Amino acid sequence: MYSKLAFRNVMRSAKDYLVYMFTMAVVTALMYAFSSLFFDKEFTGLFEIAQMMQMMTGMATFFIVLIVAWLINYMVRFMLEKRSSEFGIYMLLGMKKKAIARLYMRENVLLGIFAFLAGVPAGILLQQVLMAVLGNMVHVEYRFHPTLNKYTFLVTLLFYAGCYLLALFRCKRKFKKMNIHDLMDAKRQNEEIKESNEGIKRLLFPVSIAVIVAIWTVFPGLSSVGAACIFLIALVLVIYLFYIGLSAWVMCYIRKKKKGIYRGQNLFLLRQFSSKVRTMQFTMGTLTALFTIALMGSSVAMMFSDYENKVLDTKWPFDVLIYSSDAEDEFQDDLEILNKDVEIADSYIYRIYTNQTNQANVWMYTHLQAFGNMYLDSDGRPNMKKIEKALKTDGTYCTYDTYMGLSDYNYLRKMLGYKEITLTDRQYAIQIKARLSSETDEMPEGLEVTDAGGNEELTCAGIYTEPFSQDGHNGGDYILIVPDSVIQTMKPYYSEMAVDLKGKAPAGLMKKLDDLVPEEEQDFAGHADLSLEGNSCSGSDNMVSYNATNLVRDNVIPEVKYMLASLIVPAFYMGLVFLCAALTVLSVQQLSDSAKYKFRYDVLAKIGLERSEINYLIARQLTAYYLCPALFAMIISGSVMIRVSRIFIMATGVHTSVLQYFGISVLLFFGIYMIYFMATYVGFKRNIEGKK
Repeated sequence: MYSKLAFRNVMRSAKDYLVYMFTMAVVTALMYAFSSLFFDKEFTGLFEIAQMMQMMTGMATFFIVLIVAWLINYMVRFMLEKRSSEFGIYMLLGMKKKAIARLYMRENVLLGIFAFLAGVPAGILLQQVLMAVLGNMVHVEYRFHPTLNKYTFLVTLLFYAGCYLLALFRCKRKFKKMNIHDLMDAKRQNEEIKESNEGIKRLLFPVSIAVIVAIWTVFPGLSSVGAACIFLIALVLVIYLFYIGLSAWVMCYIRKKKKGIYRGQNLFLLRQFSSKVRTMQFTMGTLTALFTIALMGSSVAMMFSDYENKVLDTKWPFDVLIYSSDAEDEFQDDLEILNKDVEIADSYIYRIYTNQTNQANVWMYTHLQAFGNMYLDSDGRPNMKKIEKALKTDGTYCTYDTYMGLSDYNYLRKMLGYKEITLTDRQYAIQIKARLSSETDEMPEGLEVTDAGGNEELTCAGIYTEPFSQDGHNGGDYILIVPDSVIQTMKPYYSEMAVDLKGKAPAGLMKKLDDLVPEEEQDFAGHADLSLEGNSCSGSDNMVSYNATNLVRDNVIPEVKYMLASLIVPAFYMGLVFLCAALTVLSVQQLSDSAKYKFRYDVLAKIGLERSEINYLIARQLTAYYLCPALFAMIISGSVMIRVSRIFIMATGVHTSVLQYFGISVLLFFGIYMIYFMATYVGFKRNIEGKK
């Protein structure tokens, strides 16, 4: 009998909680699709860093499980409060509390099962889309073959069931402590509004806004973990205090009977909005935090996706580039491997030179925005002690300045399809990364490059910014180009070999080249690392940095894209789930309260409001309720992401607007937002009009 009653109750209430069931089905689909990455065999064997995707997805899943558990727990408690009178009547009719609790548990389990069964097929299709997108990102062909993976299914079921069981267990404990009076009074307590000290509380509204402005002024200066933690704690407190102040401010505005409350139906809307915010202060604060995380996660994903699309294909222009700290190396072993595995169109061995000065390095340390005032004294002069220590330890630049002969430089430019340059015996040139071009216009003024005899100073003939593999191979960030007569007077610093291939390089070519290097000289990914021997460096890239002894373009680009995908995919995953969870709470709250609002809107109809006016009033009520946490979250996340975007663009050299990443995230955000809003609006109207 209880099973039939539970099923009947589920079917009866499914209309009110359809948005919740839809969200749980979406969450199931997302969990299944992204959990499949733990058991991925398509890409795992292709990359040495494949475990990074599993690790980052696992971290994202951990936080998502917490949020989903919170959502389920919130909905279970919310439905219990809404049906508390019904359960109180059951007890008055003689039904035991244990039987009522079991009935309620069955109802929620049925809701969960329906959502799970609907989500798994969608998850299988979504998993195929996800794998196809990943394949396209890393230049690996992927063919659709939708199948139910038992391990992915079990992991999804474990996460999903764990969230449900935890929420139901907590609800069962609360249910056991309730009596008939508590059940009959629960709904009334939830609707009760206590007004006290409103005049004082309303001050929290402007104060919270002022505090937000104040803490953002110190945001760029957060240089320690402790400062960042204090900043986040202050921000969270301000979010919750904001809603206490907002509700009190609206209440005081109504009490003072300002003219604005008598325009149209403003009084009705303000009372509705104030009472709702008052009863949901903590929930509104939590939703704002979820929206903020969703927008920031999406913006971060947009940043790295844009970097991947605009920079990676030009970051390593040579098909193969091999470094050797031995200035006399002829690369015989490397050539032997290359001749076995690929067809070489052209190869060129050359040397990077030094005159054992570090004036260019000093200029870079003291003028680039990336270093700020780190290497300057209080009077603005270079702090040579710090610079010399950095040159020996941090590996950004070689110990001495790096030079290249004009003939070598022109040969490499020809290999890359660039136009050759010309220099007189009294000129030199600078080859530098494009992202630094706006900061290095005055670099020639800080350099003294002399001729072969060291007597006459050379003048700078130009600064060139074409992609030139300057992450430790052809210098770090820069290299000075001098006539061959000058380069012959300098000391060979290290050796390089550039190779142009016919066709694409095979997948494991770079690994074979790396195996020539002793294991102790390899990095965590198994690549031959540029050791810090004074004549090796990595450049000043700090947002996305990749430097290795052996670079094979067709191997490196897919691997780095896979590494970036390890950040992009979990960020979207978290943002989407957090957004859906928050929107579900907003929608279900309004739909469940529609019975209470039906009486109020019926009164408005009886005093003369037309149906079109009532529909417009409903839209305004829902818009205010929906936009309040969304706009507040946009202000917070936008303040952060616009600043972060500026730093990201400066550090990576991506040519885009600082507003682009956050702007795209907002468009995506409101696209999903409108789906939930329209579903709520249609359901709310239907309930108000009494339609079945």
